[in-house]
Amino acid sequence: MASSSERPLDHRYRDEHPIRTLVYLFRADRRRLIAAVGVFTVKHSPVWLLPLITASIIDTVVQHAPVERLWLSTGIILFILLVNYPLHVLYVRLLYGSVRRMGTALRSALCTRMQQLSIGYHSRVSAGVLQAKVVRDVETVEQMVQQTAETGLGAITVLVGGLVIIAVRTPEFVPVFVVVVPAAALVVARLRARLRTHNEHFRHEVETLSSRVSEMTRLIPVTRAHGLEGKALRRMDGTLRRLLTSGLRLDLVNGRFGSLAWVVLNVVGVLVLAGAALVSYYGVWGVTAGDVVMLSAFLTTLTNSTTTLASLAPVITKGLESVRSVGEVLQAPELEDNDGKTELTSLCGAVAFENVGHAYDDSGRPAVRDFTLDVVPGETVALVGASGAGKSTVLNLVIGFIRPTTGRLLLDGTDMNTLDLRTYRRFVSVVPQESILFDGTIRENVAYGMDDADEETVRAALRDANALEFVDRLPQGLDTLVGERGARLSGGQRQRLAIARALIRDPRVLILDEATSALDTRSEALVQEALARLLHGRTTFVVAHRLSTVRGADRIVVMGDGRILETGTHEELLRRGGAYTHLHSGQVA
Repeated sequence: MASSSERPLDHRYRDEHPIRTLVYLFRADRRRLIAAVGVFTVKHSPVWLLPLITASIIDTVVQHAPVERLWLSTGIILFILLVNYPLHVLYVRLLYGSVRRMGTALRSALCTRMQQLSIGYHSRVSAGVLQAKVVRDVETVEQMVQQTAETGLGAITVLVGGLVIIAVRTPEFVPVFVVVVPAAALVVARLRARLRTHNEHFRHEVETLSSRVSEMTRLIPVTRAHGLEGKALRRMDGTLRRLLTSGLRLDLVNGRFGSLAWVVLNVVGVLVLAGAALVSYYGVWGVTAGDVVMLSAFLTTLTNSTTTLASLAPVITKGLESVRSVGEVLQAPELEDNDGKTELTSLCGAVAFENVGHAYDDSGRPAVRDFTLDVVPGETVALVGASGAGKSTVLNLVIGFIRPTTGRLLLDGTDMNTLDLRTYRRFVSVVPQESILFDGTIRENVAYGMDDADEETVRAALRDANALEFVDRLPQGLDTLVGERGARLSGGQRQRLAIARALIRDPRVLILDEATSALDTRSEALVQEALARLLHGRTTFVVAHRLSTVRGADRIVVMGDGRILETGTHEELLRRGGAYTHLHSGQVA
């Protein structure tokens, strides 16, 4: 679904009005939506037909008309009431099914787009924001369409149906309703607007309370350790008093609104009823007793419908804002461009940097500059240096997350800018500092992306990663659930699973980013032993702060201020007495 929806949705979010975007989103279900409107009009007809049928029954009684008219009127109203159930079920299938399909397509398009956006985009936009767009914003759009359709259609059909019946039965009263109904609705809407302001203020106070409680619970260890419980409670009491004041004010406004709205609608209703009764009493315009009851009923019904339509404005505004919010992702231009580029079918592992430089958008100063390095297939290169030296930028350049802003980066002699990076990354494995596991089984995590991997292959990767010994001790073995982010495993266990995942892919290029920095001594020894197997025969880039972990590298590259300061083996660099020696002396000390 994602691939079919990503392209057409793409341009529809560029400077489009959200309503046009919504119409476009529902294009596949437009026939269902038209049918839903038709079904709703019929199923909702009792609301505006009941006053007419009631008028007919009263006139039959008052005028002593043939009793058959009574049975006919009763039969008609019973029929339209009974068919409401099957028609409502059909309406829900048609409308809600269309809305759910639209929401699913929108979420699929968002997820597809997130997979296409650059790592630079993801480093700037938090995962929480993107999650909110996929979950909350799409849900808000769905709710807007559902509420607007249900409530809005109901109000419109009642208004149209009621005014048509009045125009046919008592046309002289149409001007009265055209003036009185909007006026009464406006008064009610004004009262509601004041109510909304107080509701928003109360909501802000509740959010403040939530923030204070969260803050208080986080600070409990500090509070208890320093005997500050009284201060913390006094701070909370102030928030609770403001919430109490705001809540009481809201309750009072709610009560006033309910009473005033009821009084306004009923006073207007009594006046219209009295006017219609006088007209009927004096025999003007041929208004019957049934017409008087019908007009009185329609006044309340039509006023409520007009007020309901006005109250939909905030719901629609919020929904359209969510459409714009989703559009921010779907029209984000920072895509990794792989279209039409050369696909990589094999890789030896030679990597050459030719005067490479890279500057991030938000900083004029380059993170890496004049970086020249030739790495032969199978060589292990360690990048060391102080924080901010540019080591992580070099790794991101090798993975292809970012591109050189100056110079060239060659893979087996081919400029990386001409390659489809998706095909290149099939030959790459990354073991990060914080191993990233998902909430699944050990088997699923290790064989992630390798659907054809059998059990023996998985076990071999775990054995080489020094992980099989602890996996076999687990109650469910390979089928043990690791929990969210691998929460049920220790740091060393998680890292060994990450190494097993890298091993099973049999990569030609390997990236190790601080792979052992967060481990205790025993876990580090097991991981280092596993890494030694993983490195064998593969082009490897290692970043590490602990120099003890890189002393066996074929070549150590010392970086500072984005440049290469010196290169060589551990022994060569120590004999030279340069930047590496200073780093080493600092750690030994």
